[in-house]
Amino acid sequence: MYEIGLFPLGLVLLPGERIPLHVFEARYKELIGRCLEDDSLFGMVLAVESGLVSVGTKAEVIEVPGRWPDGRMNIIAEGRARFHLLRLTEGRTYAVGEAEDVVDEPGSPLEEEAHARCLDAHRRLAAAAGVDPLEIDLEPGDTAFRIAAQVDFGTPLKQELLEMRSEEARLSRLTDLLVEAAETLELQKLARKRARGNGQAEMG
Repeated sequence: MYEIGLFPLGLVLLPGERIPLHVFEARYKELIGRCLEDDSLFGMVLAVESGLVSVGTKAEVIEVPGRWPDGRMNIIAEGRARFHLLRLTEGRTYAVGEAEDVVDEPGSPLEEEAHARCLDAHRRLAAAAGVDPLEIDLEPGDTAFRIAAQVDFGTPLKQELLEMRSEEARLSRLTDLLVEAAETLELQKLARKRARGNGQAEMG
């Protein structure tokens, strides 16, 4: 168990994902300032109407593209390990909590197959969208996070993936969404072809 400074926002940061942040509130200027001084991490956690969700992502400041005399700054943060927020503590101007790392369950023999299916679905979606598949730096156990960071399925889905403790389960969930999105785009393309052909699909 450890203590970590929290940066609550209405978004989800996945492990390996990079996001830009504009830091302007005094409490968060203090938090990020401390992280820069002692090379520490802060906790990105989703803020909802009822409060803070229990699973977030440790974040590292990897770049500071802009600073202002009043302490405001633009930063680039990159997601690291996940954490489970146990309780909030006091003592600083910004939110702080006691947390523990989120660890996946042991890998399944089916994980390699799920990995291949997910990559295939990702390539299918890219083809349906008429773009080249994005180059993704894959690390064991986080393929789902890397792909989900490149395809915008919305905040609830990202939080759902973040809380899953099985890479196979994450890959399967994401594969279903990728296939569904690809099928939707393919049907839209077919409809446009039929429209151009006066109701008959073009061949070839």
